[in-house]
Amino acid sequence: MNVLPTAADSPLAAAARRRLWPLAWLALQLHLLLLGLMSAAWNASALLLHPLLPRAAGRRLGRAAIAWGYGRFWRVAAATGMLHLEADALDALRDEPGLMIVANHPSMLDALMLVARLPRSACIMKAGLMRNPLLGPGARLARYIRNDSAYGMVRCAVQDLRQGGQLVMFPEGTRSPPRGLNRFHASFAVIAQRAQAPIQTVFIDTDSPYLGKGWPLWRLPPLPIRFAVRLGRRFDPGAGAEAQRAEIEAYFAASLQRPS
Repeated sequence: MNVLPTAADSPLAAAARRRLWPLAWLALQLHLLLLGLMSAAWNASALLLHPLLPRAAGRRLGRAAIAWGYGRFWRVAAATGMLHLEADALDALRDEPGLMIVANHPSMLDALMLVARLPRSACIMKAGLMRNPLLGPGARLARYIRNDSAYGMVRCAVQDLRQGGQLVMFPEGTRSPPRGLNRFHASFAVIAQRAQAPIQTVFIDTDSPYLGKGWPLWRLPPLPIRFAVRLGRRFDPGAGAEAQRAEIEAYFAASLQRPS
């Protein structure tokens, strides 16, 4: 139920919604606090495990633990009725090695949605976040890909895919505008071509502005917040990265569900 007053509300209904607003706002912030505490706890553990585990074991454990933690977060969020995610479609990809997954990027929660169902997957992270003592240890244990240099990023991503990993990428590079897409970068196509990895398109559909472009953490959106994930077409790696970039960008633009 939307706790924000609307133009269609009667005066009594509007007053009731205004009374519920502080409770709903607090509940949503508690969800984010829970996510932060879970992340901090795992990163502290990962900091200890990283020097002790062999690379392959750390990579496998790190990715599985992140997926498990994000999965528990979405379960709690669904149980409260505030955030609802439909992502069963991703289960078909769960155990498939050497797969690149590209998606649109409507909110800051997108990586959490995909990784929660894909325990083989890695993401590309800013180098500064990888060095952050509160955020980086878990990503380093899982061998996420740093983006501090284009050459190093492509080389590490190709190696990871060849070793049976999955790579989640958002080709826009930043969150999507409220209506439409940003121009795709070609790096995903370059990686897929060099690794000879198929490209699975994934669509994240939502009519919620929550944590989208320009939406601050503290602002309460209409509730409940709903996201749905669906699989799109799969592309074989192309001979030309720029041509494939343009083809997949056009496919997303034609197939994306627009918010009403």
